Amino acid sequence: MTVKISNKIVGYRVKKADAETTGEHQAPVKADTKPVEMNENIERPDFLLGTTYKIKPPVAEHAMYITINDILLNEDTDHESRQPYEVFINSKSMEHFQWVIALTRVISAVFRKGGDVTFLVEELRSVYDPNGGYFKKGGVFMPSLVAEIGAVIEKHLKAIGLLESDELSETTKRILAEKRAEFEASQNKATNDDSGSDYTANATMCGKCSTKAVIVMDGCATCLSCGDSKCG
Repeated sequence: MTVKISNKIVGYRVKKADAETTGEHQAPVKADTKPVEMNENIERPDFLLGTTYKIKPPVAEHAMYITINDILLNEDTDHESRQPYEVFINSKSMEHFQWVIALTRVISAVFRKGGDVTFLVEELRSVYDPNGGYFKKGGVFMPSLVAEIGAVIEKHLKAIGLLESDELSETTKRILAEKRAEFEASQNKATNDDSGSDYTANATMCGKCSTKAVIVMDGCATCLSCGDSKCG
């Protein structure tokens, strides 16, 4: 379409191609919204995702039930993440009631503060009972009841992706199973002992995973639980 200019030109501007074709001005593109990070100002929603773990330490008369509730941040976006929000510990035993309540409140406060909360695992698991630790089911050594609570939190953080899982590959599992079978055949002994270990009766404790699963074959000490070996 031809347009006749009858007035004097005093200025000009170049139109964008899409603006010419549509005849409309495009709305400015909004920048990506910043993902919501966990912080203490986030209000507790009415619904939280929860997981409950049961432990039965020999130092307590009754079982303990540890519930960890998670909050879902940036739901239905590329930044969606599940973060721990609070923890509760319930038991029929009143022996540890006072310090258990204090511990859950402190841990919950750390969760709500945000940031990297994985440091809690190392701090809790390094607590030692002056009366000595114990072996839980499976032959894993726990230096204290607090350490086992830390182990539960570690398991949960791995489940929601905040900690990397150290699960063995299928090939490694197969090799360790073959070693275990060969060792048991040569020793001709039962696979369980009084400590509740799932491994051989004369196995020793692994310095890496604290499991009573280290055997010596051909002069080489190998852990049947995590695969740690001095022979490489």
